[in-house]
Amino acid sequence: MGRGLPGGGGAGPESGPHPAEGRGGVRMKGRQAAGVRARGRQAAGVRARGRLGGWLADAALILYFVFALFPVAWMLILSLKPADQLFSTYFSFTPTLESYRTVLGDREGIPFTRFFGNSLVVSVGAVALSLVVGLPAAYASARLRFKGSENLMFTLLSFRFAPELTVIVPLFVLYQKLGLFDTYVGMVWVLQLITLPLVVWIMRSYFADLTPELEQAALLDGYTRTQAFFKVALPLVKPGVAAVSLLAFIFAWNNFVFPLILTSNEAQTVTVGALSFLGGDRPKYNLTAAAALVSVVPPLLLALTIQRYLVRGLSFGAVKS
Repeated sequence: MGRGLPGGGGAGPESGPHPAEGRGGVRMKGRQAAGVRARGRQAAGVRARGRLGGWLADAALILYFVFALFPVAWMLILSLKPADQLFSTYFSFTPTLESYRTVLGDREGIPFTRFFGNSLVVSVGAVALSLVVGLPAAYASARLRFKGSENLMFTLLSFRFAPELTVIVPLFVLYQKLGLFDTYVGMVWVLQLITLPLVVWIMRSYFADLTPELEQAALLDGYTRTQAFFKVALPLVKPGVAAVSLLAFIFAWNNFVFPLILTSNEAQTVTVGALSFLGGDRPKYNLTAAAALVSVVPPLLLALTIQRYLVRGLSFGAVKS
């Protein structure tokens, strides 16, 4: 009774949703909505934790920069103070450039500008010698593997790890006998003992990252191994050369022990010469601060000049296979 015809509009038992099925669909939709809300809360929590982590990282960076720049700011303030206000407990003072005029004018009987020039000469000389010797050595070490090459590289790098005070006494005796004491040649030679291992070790990784097919193609074109080095490999690692040159210059410029022991006056560098203002009965802290800040200028200018190459050189080696 009451069965609908096929194709007709009759409403049989099959025509509408079963009550149980309707309740199941409602429960399923409810679970889906609850899942969406849970995922939304989870995503919001992740975003909140991400923002909190970003704030903490920013705060840590700010604290680090304050900690790192505080000595520089203190020296700057000290260098701008008049001599009669050096130990004043008041923060307010009348800034003056008299300390810089005294330092750069070679007053007080201290030839600071000569010390500054000495540092430029011996640092540039040490870096140049290290590049001339170290770049071919790094390339050969990366391409011409032989038994014991890794041990040789580690031995070379161990020279950089050795404390300077362990070799300073024999070097002092040797320099006295060879006439290298207080000379530019002697300082360039001893500073390249610091910079050469750095150049070889870092540039070796750059050359090792180069795909050998580039040099093999150059060799097939008739290039010699030396020509392949200068015309193919070396241009590809220019960012690395810029980065390692800056690092080597900073190491040579900042060295204190070797100039302190192996020089007396003629070849004395700025790191030792800046301390000359602390001598005497009345140490001149404002002049020492001014000399220290002036000595920071060359590495800073060099870093700004080669900044484009420096960022690339520190971020990647070269073309990888």
